Amino acid sequence: MNDLRFSTLDNDDPGNDALDAFVRAHPEGNAYQLAAWRRAVASAYGYAGRVLVAWQGSELAGMLPLCEFARPLSRPRWISLPFCDLGGPLAVSGAVAEALAARARLDLGTQGAAGLELRCSAPGTEDEAGLEGRKVRMLLGLPESAAALMQSYPPKLRSQVRKAEKNGLTSEVITGAAGIAEFYDIYSRNMRRLGSPPHSRAWFEAVQRHYGAAGDMFMVIVRHEGKAVGAGWVLLCGDKAVIPWASTLAEFNSLAPNMLLYWAIQSHLCERGVRQFDFGRSTFGEGTYKFKKQWGALPVALDWKEWDAQGVAAIAAPAAKGGGSSLRALIESAWQKLPLPVANSLGGRLRRYITL
Repeated sequence: MNDLRFSTLDNDDPGNDALDAFVRAHPEGNAYQLAAWRRAVASAYGYAGRVLVAWQGSELAGMLPLCEFARPLSRPRWISLPFCDLGGPLAVSGAVAEALAARARLDLGTQGAAGLELRCSAPGTEDEAGLEGRKVRMLLGLPESAAALMQSYPPKLRSQVRKAEKNGLTSEVITGAAGIAEFYDIYSRNMRRLGSPPHSRAWFEAVQRHYGAAGDMFMVIVRHEGKAVGAGWVLLCGDKAVIPWASTLAEFNSLAPNMLLYWAIQSHLCERGVRQFDFGRSTFGEGTYKFKKQWGALPVALDWKEWDAQGVAAIAAPAAKGGGSSLRALIESAWQKLPLPVANSLGGRLRRYITL
């Protein structure tokens, strides 16, 4: 588009306030595209962030947030965005969004980047017949009240929520840093059980600091007899929300803490005026997909693509397609055997090199 001009902002530029307002107002904007995510990535893991901005005359027409992700002994590559499901360009039209992506690919060579990865989602909800083996995000429209939300659930789901309450579980919404310790204990134990390196606690402190400054996050802690047994972390963006992390302690799963956790989150969002809840990434047809679907969430395929240093050879990124390997299974098995302090210490060092 010949009438477009481009500029670049770093994480600390005052212009990020206008970009955040653009993201909040855009129907496809999401919490990861706010400046808080790039600032948390820079604070916790040291990866510089920038935004490629498109202008039509004096009007903001679109933006593409980027982080410079690097592994040892390799050139940095640009990702929009690391450690989450969604980034990619956000614009007033598809043509402007494509122009932003094209400009980023053009800039790769002049700025010495090793490649580009954009994490987008396919437009609209797709026919389930075409989603086999795909990674999807699960989206749920929320009504205006928690009472209406509960009434929208099928009877079996309502009974499962009530079962958790009858089992003596309670929930608490926490907006400040006070909830990080309980959240991290549950999260890190669950990650070890899954055989996966956890983020560092410093990462969550950075996320809370940057999102909490604008009131764009909260945690829900589920307890049994005073002990924290489940926790979820929610990020907000206008009338939309996403849950990047949720965990329960396996030894308490018979009490259904996950049911109370997700009910507490959704009911709180309704009362805050949030109208869309993103349950996060799942593989179509697998267990987590079915859990999210029971709440009424609908799948939207993730569309991640990578380009090489010359800005060519676009391919679907592996995490958007699903799949695994025997090597991964061996690593997971070894990780599960580590003492928790060792797993957390190593995980915090390794996690900065794992983009998911």
